[in-house]
Amino acid sequence: MATAGFTPPPYPYDRLGPLLARAEELPGGVVDCSVGTPFDPPPAFVAAAMADPGSARSYPASAGTAAYRGAAAGWLGRRFGAEVPVDQIAACIGTKELVAGLPHWLRLRTPDRDTVLYPAVSYPSYAMGATLAGCRAVPVPVDDQWRLRLDAVDPADVDRALCLWVNSPGNPAGGLDDLAAAASWGRERGVLILSDECYAEFTWAEPPRTILEHGTTGVLAVHSLSKRSNFAGARIGFYAGDAELVAYLAELRKHAGFMAPGPVQAAGALAWADDAHVDEQRQRYRERLDLMVNGLRSAGVDATPPQGSFYLWVPAPGGDAWELAERLAASAGLLVSPGEFYGAAAASHVRIAVVQPLDRLELALERLRTSA
Repeated sequence: MATAGFTPPPYPYDRLGPLLARAEELPGGVVDCSVGTPFDPPPAFVAAAMADPGSARSYPASAGTAAYRGAAAGWLGRRFGAEVPVDQIAACIGTKELVAGLPHWLRLRTPDRDTVLYPAVSYPSYAMGATLAGCRAVPVPVDDQWRLRLDAVDPADVDRALCLWVNSPGNPAGGLDDLAAAASWGRERGVLILSDECYAEFTWAEPPRTILEHGTTGVLAVHSLSKRSNFAGARIGFYAGDAELVAYLAELRKHAGFMAPGPVQAAGALAWADDAHVDEQRQRYRERLDLMVNGLRSAGVDATPPQGSFYLWVPAPGGDAWELAERLAASAGLLVSPGEFYGAAAASHVRIAVVQPLDRLELALERLRTSA
């Protein structure tokens, strides 16, 4: 009898179909705050750069063009004061493919380790990447501020760990981890720290941080233009950190044919070099977060501003996130994500992505107020 192979589970956001249908029934349609897809346009000068045929003619550099990597290095220095050599930076085709693929490539490098540690409340691709690599996906508990509890990691799991994921600011809850402590923890135990920092520009409770401020040995930071520059459809980011690891990954990815398109790299270089458009986007998200927190509170929904990111992490009455998600869809046309998408420990909350413009958010809040 043949052994059953891997069957992909339903993609989390595909499960929202019935709620989407309910929300679309209302006059004015759905206000979709389920997925963190940027609604605002990328800067015009960034989009225009993709029309240059010169960058489309030849195969692009797999590790990234000199211009792209140089712009990323300049941004790390300018934004965080982290001086990272260009040869310790490489491009990726959006960061989701990198997040999902890293466990497989790391296990090729270190086959005697089989465990991926990740926050118990987190982006689902950390656990899925482990599963796709045939690894053990082991969640690490978080505290009441949604920060990793490194003291709670089982020593037996440490001995088998390929890596530990850190996500700060965190998706979905917006917590801010101590990145210096994470780097030290990993170096002391010989565990690679993978720091997903794609929301770094949207840090509210303190200045933006990167783990690279604390050195590059034994750490890898992952950054993206999807959120920072509303460039999610172009699929471009970079990874930076440990010199030996970046060299290994860049060479492996070259063999596998991972190449960010040339026009996208050209546009991405311009995006990393400019901060003005990000300051404008920060202001938009700040206004939307404030509007939603105040509006939800006035409608009797418990909402608290996040320490970082553009998500509201809202506790569901009685701990029933699906019931709250269904109520918001039916009464306000507001589509949100039940917390179980982000781990069993997250099942009592919903995530609201404040990506829609103010007038659409105001429409949802007005519906919610009149339905109460």
